[in-house]
Amino acid sequence: MERVGAARDLVLGYVHALNAISEAMRVAIPSREPLADVLGLARSRRISRSGHIGTYSYTVHGAGCRFVSGNGTEVDVDFAADGSEVFDLWRLRWYGLSLPEPVDVTDEDLRSAVRSLQPLLAEVRPGWFSVAS
Repeated sequence: MERVGAARDLVLGYVHALNAISEAMRVAIPSREPLADVLGLARSRRISRSGHIGTYSYTVHGAGCRFVSGNGTEVDVDFAADGSEVFDLWRLRWYGLSLPEPVDVTDEDLRSAVRSLQPLLAEVRPGWFSVAS
């Protein structure tokens, strides 16, 4: 059960990091609404596909973006068609491994942690999750 607790803390840390990144984007680009707007801004060349926003570096990719904080923590997120932030177990594991004190958890522990966090999190398609609105 201790491993699931560590996985749960990791998932909550990821959600907190997403919120911090969204706030940094709001400060840097006040007209921006959802975090997903970074895709449209990059595609329209109003911002570069990679750069810095606040204390984060970012790289836009396919359907999402990878953010790296000053301490090297990586938050990779994709965006659904409606602009919601979606992530899978791989992104959660990568986040944990990038922490200053890496946390390595199994997919099974992450699945249990995500289930324990419903209704905070919703499974939007098999294996992909979003923070419930």
